[in-house]
Amino acid sequence: MAEPVVRIPDAKVALSTASVYPESTATAFEIAARLGYDGVEVMVWTDPVSQDMEALRRLSDYHRIPILAIHAPCLLITQRVWSTDPWTKLQRAQAAAEKLGASTVVVHPPFRWQRQYARDFVAGIWRMANETDVRFAVENMYPWRYRDREMLAYAPDWDVTKDDYRHFTIDLSHTATARADAVQMIDRMGDRLGHVHLADGRGSAKDEHLVPGRGTQPCAEVLERLALSGFDGHVVIEVNTRRAMSSAEREADLAEALAFTRLHLASPVKVPRP
Repeated sequence: MAEPVVRIPDAKVALSTASVYPESTATAFEIAARLGYDGVEVMVWTDPVSQDMEALRRLSDYHRIPILAIHAPCLLITQRVWSTDPWTKLQRAQAAAEKLGASTVVVHPPFRWQRQYARDFVAGIWRMANETDVRFAVENMYPWRYRDREMLAYAPDWDVTKDDYRHFTIDLSHTATARADAVQMIDRMGDRLGHVHLADGRGSAKDEHLVPGRGTQPCAEVLERLALSGFDGHVVIEVNTRRAMSSAEREADLAEALAFTRLHLASPVKVPRP
């Protein structure tokens, strides 16, 4: 039998349900299954289905596509989803992950005005991580910018590598907005990198979440490095398709993102010369 020329890591490629907005969580499952994604990451937000564990289980079973990760409700628009208490939100995200078979909960660092939560965040995430097999993967964020002004909106820091967490999520749209070096950040994360949000950006003050390959981020290089390292976490396509003029155009963007990811999430095998 001939030796393969590329090695594919065990990492699964998932679709974030946020990638189909303004369409529904249910639509994300349908598209992910039709395009051949390995699973989905559920963004828990204002869509009632995203908050309903039984509804999510039925969607997963019907489309025969697993739920690989739960994104806890950390956005400004989800401040009242699953309670106004941030620790309750994380507890419910953990319970959802355990019930649905997801291996990862993605969580943002606190906003700076959540003072008590921010003060206890690092130690609290460790406590929760020690109580479950679910990974709490803390995601890098970015400074908020308006013209020439910059506001540090997250605490302890938008650059999560400055603090001690068991697992990290790297988001390449966020590195673009932060104007940070994604490869250097991955190096700092080391073997604690457990989860990837794959998207692109051009360094705008807005969090762009472009289809990979349409911005300036080293998306291909990052995927190739993950393949070489034998990365076994999840690579999640989290892109903005709000400007799609039709459902067909949205689906084409998500198909392109999946093809890009599968193409580059492979490493060449060194075959000895005869």
